[in-house]
Amino acid sequence: MDTSLLATRLRRLAPGGPATRVESALLLVTAAAVTAGVAARLTGSEHLADLLWALGTTSAAVPAVVWVLTSLRRGHAGVDLIAVLALGGTLAVGEYLAGALIGLMLASGRTLEATAQRRASRDLRALLEHAPSSARRRTETGVRTVPLDEVVAEDLLVVGPGEVVPVDGIVESSAAVLDESVLTGEPLHVARARGEAVRSGVVNAGGAFDLRAGATARDSTYAGIVRLARQAGAESAPVVRLADRYAAWFLPVSLAVAGLAWLVSGSAVRAVAVLVVATPCPLLLAAPVAVVSGLSRASRLGVVVRDGGALESLGRARTLLLDKTGTLTRGRPRVIDVAASPGRTPAEVLRLAASADQYSPHVLARAIVEAARERGLELSVPVGVTEEPGRGATATVDGHRLVVGRAEGTRPPWAAAVDNHALLEGAAVAWLTVDGQPAGAVLLRDPLRLDAPRTVRSLRSAGIERVVMLTGDRSAPAREVGALLGLDGVRSGLGPADKVAVVRAERERAVTVMVGDGVNDAPALAAAHVGVAMGAHGSTASSEAADVVLTTDRVGRLADAVFVAVRARRIAVQSALGGMLLSLAAMAAAAAGLLPPVAGAVLQEGIDVAVILNALRALRTDRTVRPALTSDAEALIHRFAAEHDDLQDVLAAVRDAADRLSGSPGPAALAAVQETHRLLTERLLPHEHAEEHRLYPALAPALGGPEATATMSRAHAEIDRLARRIATHLSLAHAHGGLAPEQLDDLRACLYGLSTVLRLHFAQEEESYFSLAP
Repeated sequence: MDTSLLATRLRRLAPGGPATRVESALLLVTAAAVTAGVAARLTGSEHLADLLWALGTTSAAVPAVVWVLTSLRRGHAGVDLIAVLALGGTLAVGEYLAGALIGLMLASGRTLEATAQRRASRDLRALLEHAPSSARRRTETGVRTVPLDEVVAEDLLVVGPGEVVPVDGIVESSAAVLDESVLTGEPLHVARARGEAVRSGVVNAGGAFDLRAGATARDSTYAGIVRLARQAGAESAPVVRLADRYAAWFLPVSLAVAGLAWLVSGSAVRAVAVLVVATPCPLLLAAPVAVVSGLSRASRLGVVVRDGGALESLGRARTLLLDKTGTLTRGRPRVIDVAASPGRTPAEVLRLAASADQYSPHVLARAIVEAARERGLELSVPVGVTEEPGRGATATVDGHRLVVGRAEGTRPPWAAAVDNHALLEGAAVAWLTVDGQPAGAVLLRDPLRLDAPRTVRSLRSAGIERVVMLTGDRSAPAREVGALLGLDGVRSGLGPADKVAVVRAERERAVTVMVGDGVNDAPALAAAHVGVAMGAHGSTASSEAADVVLTTDRVGRLADAVFVAVRARRIAVQSALGGMLLSLAAMAAAAAGLLPPVAGAVLQEGIDVAVILNALRALRTDRTVRPALTSDAEALIHRFAAEHDDLQDVLAAVRDAADRLSGSPGPAALAAVQETHRLLTERLLPHEHAEEHRLYPALAPALGGPEATATMSRAHAEIDRLARRIATHLSLAHAHGGLAPEQLDDLRACLYGLSTVLRLHFAQEEESYFSLAP
């Protein structure tokens, strides 16, 4: 990859060029002219005021003529042509204040759009920051650092810990542990054995390894991503301004009415009067003011929209493409279940695994430690910690030798159930071995964001008709996410080029929005009509390539942004059409000689004020995804969300007790049921009762009344019923000295049913209620 050439192109495309300086200067001059003229008029210097306003009008007319000529050379005439005629008309009839105001509005509108055409350069800058400029080549005399352009196929390279793989190649050493999220977006580290292919751009997350180059830098994967981003950005044509679309018919109508008035009456004054009242302030004011108001409203919701064109396109979008990892999911794995060998508990397995993994930088290890701390488990200090990339961590904890990572040696019978569970859940498994014996397993998965289902529903109600997920992940977990969210399509196993191809195909059918958070998403974001980046934890490349950046780590803010965009666009259209209709009525009066130029200018100013006031309504929005909550309600949400994390071991104990009854329904199984009942009585049921009597009443006003929580209250009643049924079984077992055979089926059903109800109930509360709090 010729990074020097790309850097040169970036400098040529960099913001802040001559066009931007002209527009900024024009805005400053016209604003100063209007302000100074008003001050002069207030002090009684009418001639000075007219001179200042005339200078402001003239200063706007000169660049406006240039813009019109440029547009005419490209084959179309926009609102700027009406502005030039209006500016000339005001100078001709001496309405200098009206001319200066037109100039100010023209400058404001042009400044608003000044950066729309420079999208193609933003993503390249971030991509180049990640690209390596050199490589370490192994030779007969040692290792030598060489420029990246000197690397050729079959060179033997050394890739150190934390370094970016410079070119596509083959692993030559025993193994390599890689962070491939830059290409796939998937957060889990991948182990590549000797002889396996590795793509450029991925990061070495393990120890140093040897790489046999399979291609030059120019022909490698990462260089292709940069080229894709550049091409996709260049293909994205500037959004046609709302004002220009209406000017396509308003311009000829205005000229026709002015010409007809002159022709019929023989008076040029009538023609000038028509042009004065045809001043395109409804066009020049309505769209910019409404759009700027929408931009301001969106920013207060944690959504940065780069320009008015992006907001307008977002308001017209009908297709939404979503990356999975980091967008619909959290972007990092979490513990979803813990399996324990006979004689151990899930909490004990998690505590030991977390104790051994405390010093590991591995993404799975961090998730295990985080889960243990969320559940309040007391971790022991490990000693003699070692870690082998791709295999896991080894440590001595409480006098026992622990290994957390891959399963090795003879697999016990209970391990088969863990493997099946992991396959069904699409989860990764970290096995725990204690003193050489398998002791348990921790299952991890990248879970859905709590606000993802609500967001998809809200986006559909905002006008999005088609929602498709694009991911580099495997087909099975991708389909599961798509089913849970009710998506219209799921495309899995995609690389950056594949995502761009899908975006291009969708663009042909409707205005398309692409949402992502990784470098691998940058080309697709640039290719879409509107690119949206998860900026809170996403990559710099995705943020730079995007038109919209969500500054908070909440995908629900996207639905808020769409609501704001739709409303701002609707208000802009209302203001523009309403203003033009009033102008058309005034034009008819002026053509009939009923409205002289001076009166027409005053009337036009009144129309302008009405247009501005209506456009300012876009500063507020009548709907967001998250209803307004009191501070007390938010505090309760955070409290009960934390309790959900703390109660995960109780949910695991319920399932574990049911499994033990299915295996060997003896004294050990009865003890597990008794312990489960204790946990239910002392921890879970008080939590559910507190939700019913504190959380739900606090949420009811924001959700529309007590009926909004009625189904959740019914779940609480079912949980209570099953807990009482389990207590009855334990009473019978105590009376008969053990579990009777006729009890087993019903007790098992109670435990499995309670496990299912609890997991569903927790998921519903987290999606419907806990996702409301920031």
